[in-house]
Amino acid sequence: MIKLYGVPMSRAARSLWMLEELGVPYENVPTHFATGDTHKPEYLALNPNGHIPTLQDGELVLWESLAINLYLARRYEKGLWPQSIADEGRAYQWSLWAMTELEAPLLAYLMHTALLPKDQRNPAKAAEALTQLAKPLEVLEGALAGRSVLVGEAFGVADLNVASVLSWARMVRLDLSKWPRVDAWLGRCLERPAAKRAREKR
Repeated sequence: MIKLYGVPMSRAARSLWMLEELGVPYENVPTHFATGDTHKPEYLALNPNGHIPTLQDGELVLWESLAINLYLARRYEKGLWPQSIADEGRAYQWSLWAMTELEAPLLAYLMHTALLPKDQRNPAKAAEALTQLAKPLEVLEGALAGRSVLVGEAFGVADLNVASVLSWARMVRLDLSKWPRVDAWLGRCLERPAAKRAREKR
C-alpha cells in the first residue's frame, strides 16, 4: 500500500490528485506541519527536511510533491507519462519551471491576500508578487497557443504538475482574464474527476 504523508490543504494535494488520477490504492497518513507532526523523530527518519508531502511506496521514500508525481506517473503507467524521450524532457522542464518561476510569486500573493492574519498582510508585497507573476503567466500563455495541453496530445503529468501549482490562483480568485488560454486550460485541468476527488478530501 502506498502511503502519502501530509494533509490535503498543503502541497500534498498535488500528489493526492496524481494518486486519484492513477486509481491506485493508497493511504493518506495525516501529517500536519502546524501541529509538530513533521518534526517528530519517526517522520524525520522519512523526510529529514521536516516538510510534507512524503511518499512511501514499498521501500522507496520520496520527498517533493512534483518529483513524487513524476515518479508515480512513470511507475504506475496510466497514460500520464510522456510517450517519447523528448516529451519526458518537456515534462521535467515544466515541472521544474512551475517550482522555480511560478510558485514563489504565487505563494507570496496568496500569503499577503489570504493566508496571513490581516494585520500581517502587506498590500505592497501582494502587488509586487502580482507583477512578478505576469512573466510566467505570459510564458504559459504562449506555450498553450494552438495547444490544449502542455506536452504531447493528451493531459499528462506536465499538465497536472503545473496546474496543481497554479490552482492556488483559484483559491484567491486571481483574475486570469489577461491570459485566456491559461484560464481555460486551468479550468479544464481542475474539472477533471480526479482533481475534484482530491479537492473533496480537504
